[in-house]
Amino acid sequence: MNQPQTPLILTDVQDRVMTIRLNRADKKNALTQGMYTALEQAVTDAANNPQVRVVLFVGSGGSFCAGNDLQDFVKLDHNTPREQNPVLRFMAALAALPKPVVAAVQGPAVGIGATLLFHCDLVYAGSSARFQFPFVNIGICAEFASTYLLPRMVGHVKAAELLLLGEPFTAAVAEACGIINSVMADEDVEAHAMSRALKLASQPPNALRVNKMLMKRWTQAEVTEAIPLEADHFIPMLRQPEAIEAMTAFIAKRKPDFSNFN
Repeated sequence: MNQPQTPLILTDVQDRVMTIRLNRADKKNALTQGMYTALEQAVTDAANNPQVRVVLFVGSGGSFCAGNDLQDFVKLDHNTPREQNPVLRFMAALAALPKPVVAAVQGPAVGIGATLLFHCDLVYAGSSARFQFPFVNIGICAEFASTYLLPRMVGHVKAAELLLLGEPFTAAVAEACGIINSVMADEDVEAHAMSRALKLASQPPNALRVNKMLMKRWTQAEVTEAIPLEADHFIPMLRQPEAIEAMTAFIAKRKPDFSNFN
């Protein structure tokens, strides 16, 4: 008898906190288009459910999110309208979520596994956490308004170092840059993030929403503009020679060669 497939996105609501768990541990929680659809639905449900005051993102298997599943992602249909693109739908839903968002990070937080943290209000990381923005390395541009938000958070020269070189960096560096709140032992991070989520859920809910709205008020228009603008470059770049070389090399487990590109 066939066993039912384990859902790749798990949601649970307890004590007015919705936990959204990335549940593809064998792939370090790399995201597929189907997972984006489930994430968008979960975030929309959280926004509309009066029993949910806070959202908590966590990973599974000692990983947060290794970014996009490249073999799935290159199948993205260039002709899909923005309003039907599962990635952009998730991004828009999370960027507009009026309720507080907390994240607990262990292991890799790569690509969108790192950029989605810019749309969280509190982020806690275990000592094993490793962050990376590898977009240039694979011949594409950054996404999720990170080309706007990262320089604003850490300054241009540090953002350029993180985005243009695309090298991994530790949780201690992320904390020093102000990308995360604090670093702790891996075994403590999810429980600590939940304790902060529960604290938020006990706060006056309208006061939370208004204060979050006011803090984001001054950047929301730019974020809303940046997400589709980045996508207008990102999606075509997936089919361009630099990205093809990078992804072919990744799958073949060899070093990419960009020496002949202009």
